[in-house]
Amino acid sequence: TMDWMAQEQERGITITSAATVVFWKGTKINLIDTPGHVDFTIEVERSLRVLDGSVAVFCSVSGVEPQSETVWRQADKYGVPRICFVNKMDRTGADFFDAVRTMREKLHANAVPVHCPIGAENDFKGMVDLISMKALIFNDETLGASWEETEIPADLKEKCHQMRQELLEEIATIDEENEIFMTKVLEDPDSLTVDEINAVIRKGVVGNKFNPVLCGSAFKNKGVQQLLDAVVNWMPSPLDRKPVKAIDLKTEEEIIVKPADDEPLSALAFKIMTDPYVGKLTFIRIYSGTLEKGMTLLNSTKDQKERVSRLIEMHSNKREERDAFFAGDIAACIGLKNSTTGDSLCAPDRPILLEKMEFPEPVISMAIEPKSKADREKLSTALSALATEDPTFRVTTDEETGQTIIAGMGELHLDILHDRMKREFNVEANVGKPQVSYKETITIPGNAKTKYVKQSGGRGQYAHVEIEIEPNEKGKGNEVVSKIVGGVIPKEYIPAVIAGINEGLSTGVVAGYNMVDTKVRIVFGSYHDVDSNEMAFKICGSMALKEAAKTCKPILLEPIMKVDVTTPETSIGDVIGDLNRRRGQILGQENIKGAVLVHAEVPLSEMFGYSTQLRSISSGRATYSMEPSHFEKVPAKIQEEIMKK
Repeated sequence: TMDWMAQEQERGITITSAATVVFWKGTKINLIDTPGHVDFTIEVERSLRVLDGSVAVFCSVSGVEPQSETVWRQADKYGVPRICFVNKMDRTGADFFDAVRTMREKLHANAVPVHCPIGAENDFKGMVDLISMKALIFNDETLGASWEETEIPADLKEKCHQMRQELLEEIATIDEENEIFMTKVLEDPDSLTVDEINAVIRKGVVGNKFNPVLCGSAFKNKGVQQLLDAVVNWMPSPLDRKPVKAIDLKTEEEIIVKPADDEPLSALAFKIMTDPYVGKLTFIRIYSGTLEKGMTLLNSTKDQKERVSRLIEMHSNKREERDAFFAGDIAACIGLKNSTTGDSLCAPDRPILLEKMEFPEPVISMAIEPKSKADREKLSTALSALATEDPTFRVTTDEETGQTIIAGMGELHLDILHDRMKREFNVEANVGKPQVSYKETITIPGNAKTKYVKQSGGRGQYAHVEIEIEPNEKGKGNEVVSKIVGGVIPKEYIPAVIAGINEGLSTGVVAGYNMVDTKVRIVFGSYHDVDSNEMAFKICGSMALKEAAKTCKPILLEPIMKVDVTTPETSIGDVIGDLNRRRGQILGQENIKGAVLVHAEVPLSEMFGYSTQLRSISSGRATYSMEPSHFEKVPAKIQEEIMKK
């Protein structure tokens, strides 16, 4: 296992993505193990951004779970080819074919088995390889290290021939130009060689048209070797993926980054990790060129030069020093002081900018304070290090109370981070009750004409800014642009005005929350030769934003969660009634193996304490999962209550 953190081993879940290198039959495989829990969605997001292919692992008993749907959507977003592996075939209730059905129905995957399991639960012996039409029977005494290739058991022969024909017909449609293959499938399928079939499957996987499904039991090493063969045979190499696009900062034109070792270097920092022995580690994916120890790189996102003092190849949390890495590699760098997740790194003589990474907004927050004065400085160091590692973890200071506020993707996310402060940074801290991270936005256009004038002997302060604001398209975020002409506000003061407006957006006008989806145009202003300066224009920009926003019927937005509850049929009425009382909207329900799965959308503010209530109404037999879905307008009555707090 690659779960090396104490919390991962205690809780039996993956929390952070871990990288390693595996060599299988002469092929180098860069492997990243990612979490499934939605609170750690950033770990999946950043890994999929830099990977060429992925293995989606499903449980043979539960098939596609709600978290699987989230991760599958993320892989769709980045166009990552996928092989599917149905694991735990030796568990009670294992059903390979039902797991495949859920992949097709819930993920809309083109999931086609390339294995047929031999037995299930305690009788799981191995699988039939539908490509070679051989049975692979594993030796239990060697813990899966050895297996025997035999003829297909008589009771499975007919089923396997039918499954093989379905597989061949499916992959034949992927490569319609290959008429010879199509003819053989229809007229003489037994004449097809293993190499011919593998070549067409590879084409389908690389082109993201097909998801082969294998099976096994990873704990007993059954089917793992076949899975590695599939990765080598069907997964894309860096040369097979679509070319990576970037912006050439010299010409501001789009260019193609070629995955070759002799090209200028280009790489993306996708993860930061604090190592107790070597300090800050920056994980990067190299898209082109060769990275050598001691090289100077340009961080083109921040326009700063960085020097790589040491290069490390990571194996989970163990490390091995290297002198160089090449195109397609994943490397850990020591010495990059200013680089953070999502930054582009390149050769200084070819400055380019790779596509940015997007991070979800936090939905939950809580106050945190050191238990003693001695912990105050250590807490500040710990929070800074954890926020650098995790872009979905935010640290802010409440201007009114002076409290430090931490925000993240869910209660488990913040609980793990609080625990890490204690273990890794030796910090004792108290945390408050979880709070919802609301957002603010405006509903109608507005404007403001604002002057900031201060005269108290000697040099004064003068700034005059006029802005227009209007609602932006939902999900587009904030846009601040200058439409100043004729120098009515000097060019050197425009960044200060924009900074002031952004500061105003970050604290809103309804209840002090971050404003979103707002478009701001700076349209006019004036200045004074002596009294105007950057600070005056920054303050004026913030004041103008607040004045304008107050006239635009501002509203509060609350995070809505996608909630899936699995409950016995006897409790379904109580479960749905309870969700309705929590302002939930029931989206549908489906029967699954003697239980009912209820899909709903519920405001996060109504979900605190839900696990205790669910245990009570279902006698401890129901389970649930939830993940952030979207933000919606808070009902007027509830908005009034929030504003009173």
